[in-house]
Amino acid sequence: MPVEEVFIGIGGNMGDSSNIVIQAIDCLTKLTNTRMKAQSSLYLSEPVSEIPQNDYVNAVVLVETSLQPLELLLELQAIEHAFYRYRDPNLKWAPRTLDLDIILFGSRSLNDSHLKIPHPEMQNRLFVLEPLFEISGDLYIPGLGSLKYLIDKAPAIEINALSTISNSADRK
Repeated sequence: MPVEEVFIGIGGNMGDSSNIVIQAIDCLTKLTNTRMKAQSSLYLSEPVSEIPQNDYVNAVVLVETSLQPLELLLELQAIEHAFYRYRDPNLKWAPRTLDLDIILFGSRSLNDSHLKIPHPEMQNRLFVLEPLFEISGDLYIPGLGSLKYLIDKAPAIEINALSTISNSADRK
């Protein structure tokens, strides 16, 4: 079965967000037919929402997987559920314990009712672009441009690197 590189965005702003993000990264290292290749530092960023809420802790990881996109999505949603993620359909950018998003899946484009790849908001999210740049360099994203270009054009938000976390790939 072919293996593809997939970038996954991780974030949360309820509870001990730094610890939850670190635990979620550990969960990602245990996914079936998936291997962790790289992970970014943790970043603290202001919310992109009019809903009053705490700042987010974010990171991006790179995995290799032979899972298909929808299989991976279901695995990510199971991890979110294990961390008590609740989705209110009326509050798109509400606070959350954990959010796991497929940002890029190889060179695939997908647009269906369950999943859109590349992630449709990535070019507007410095909390995705900065950690993605940290682990991938100036990647070119078809239809969007280089990461450096996207970072320069993204809406400004307050974002700061918190820490470098030990590489889970090194622990295997």
